[in-house]
Amino acid sequence: MKVIYMGTPDFSVPPLEKLIENGYDVCLVVTQPDKEKGRGREVSMSPVKMCALKHNIPVFQPVKIREEEAVKTLRSYGADIFVVAAFGQIVSEEILNMPKYGCINIHASLLPKYRGAAPIQWSILDGEEYTGVTIMKMAKGVDTGDIYSSTKVKIEDDETGDSLFDKLTLVGADLLIDTLPKIEDGSLAPIPQDEALATHTSKISKELGLIDWNKEASVIERYIRGLNSWPSAYTYLDKKTLKIWRAKVVDITTKKNVKGSVIEVKKDSFTVSTGDYGIEILEIQLEGKKRMRVHDFLLGYKIEVGTILG
Repeated sequence: MKVIYMGTPDFSVPPLEKLIENGYDVCLVVTQPDKEKGRGREVSMSPVKMCALKHNIPVFQPVKIREEEAVKTLRSYGADIFVVAAFGQIVSEEILNMPKYGCINIHASLLPKYRGAAPIQWSILDGEEYTGVTIMKMAKGVDTGDIYSSTKVKIEDDETGDSLFDKLTLVGADLLIDTLPKIEDGSLAPIPQDEALATHTSKISKELGLIDWNKEASVIERYIRGLNSWPSAYTYLDKKTLKIWRAKVVDITTKKNVKGSVIEVKKDSFTVSTGDYGIEILEIQLEGKKRMRVHDFLLGYKIEVGTILG
């Protein structure tokens, strides 16, 4: 089976590695153009490009995949199927209809729930018990295509955006290898999504990480986990940004306290008032400092009961 693979971030690498490992003819890798990063403006390649180069696979980096020249390039390879995983550009209907078996997408949710951007983070932010990975036949709409297969994954109580990301990319790689032979031999028919169950997610912004201490403690705790590592959940201490990396809900009623005020300080933590209970802060990073346990932070920085965050 001749495959053109489209992907860009770390999430896209394990499925590509699995395709190569299982003997698929990956004739071309399509990824986003290189970007300049950092103060030195050094050119940075996508993780998928680095993987492709390691395996001596040709790389194509169109600014716009929908343009005529890009479409001609894709057609010239005569691939049987296109596999897409977090590519980052909208694929035209002309491209979708190009290969014999169409285009399939590895999506990090149990479709039709969490269509769109950032389904991994939003499943944690919303307090879902389960999420998963879906492989679908791509259609004109965003994540609206018929479903070939899916795998359910439990979201653990201490799950972070990063840990769930790592878990789902491996699940997606295995699911892809299980699904492709069934698509090729015609034994697996795609099933239409139930539109009545569809939900949509938005992109994650840095502003989303600003903690509103008036919210319930359980909600704040989910944002601390779900937005770890980017953009992170944060507040302000002495007019400096304070990122909160690890915390837990504690059964301390805080309704009579100013929301966002420190109500208890211990050797290894401090507790902040929220809309209902307390949030015990365990690991933080103050602007200009490295990430550290609160125990280490308190050795050089004094926080008193009554201190207001935010």
